[in-house]
Amino acid sequence: MDLKGAVALVTGGNGGLGQRICHALAQEGAHVAVMYARSRDQAESVAGELASRYQVNARAFACDITDGAAVDRLVGEVTRTFGHLDVLVNDAAYNVSIPFGDLDNLTLEAWDKIMAINLTGPMRLTKAVAPVMKAQGRGRIINIASVAGLSPTGSSIAYAVSKAGLIHLTRCMAVALAPETLVNCVAPGLLEGTRATANLRSEQIERSASGSLLKKPADKDDCADMVVAMCRTETMTGQTVVIDSGRIFH
Repeated sequence: MDLKGAVALVTGGNGGLGQRICHALAQEGAHVAVMYARSRDQAESVAGELASRYQVNARAFACDITDGAAVDRLVGEVTRTFGHLDVLVNDAAYNVSIPFGDLDNLTLEAWDKIMAINLTGPMRLTKAVAPVMKAQGRGRIINIASVAGLSPTGSSIAYAVSKAGLIHLTRCMAVALAPETLVNCVAPGLLEGTRATANLRSEQIERSASGSLLKKPADKDDCADMVVAMCRTETMTGQTVVIDSGRIFH
């Protein structure tokens, strides 16, 4: 897909990785809908910077992705505003640090919130954009998972399971939405300068970086560039690419 003139909806577009993804898409000429949950000023600032730097159309949109009606409204608003919708990037996520052995603190409330945002939210968004992309005859959906979905690691059992589910949702939706829409996934390792990393314990951060072959965190720009590559591809679907400085092999 040629991204020049395409329209991309990026959930969590005001976050650390989300902003890099928005910039990478806009640099290729894509118009960007920056979706946020609470940080309106930050999202509007990101949209304004995209518009001025890359001469594309960019706007901030609020949405609670755990609310099905709100998701349907979002997709309708973005489509009406830009005229079409070609790319969905499911980057919005939530985590909380709960050691795997601390099952008492793995409450059903924590589990339900993590699943609602990290797994059910992307499913809602994918279902909402699917008919739009099918009618257009083209679409790209890129999910942002984690290496925690490929190995029993990460901030909590709930987070790891939610990301494993997102990786398999990628495969299942690739089957469901072919041939018009291609669905792929990026699984980053430790990323510095994100809200997700801010919720991790210091020993988790140190262990993750030192345990990689390259002895450093993953690079947000590498992840954003992979999103662009997954938008451009015409023959890759249902795949998950790991970017983690060499920790997890799958």
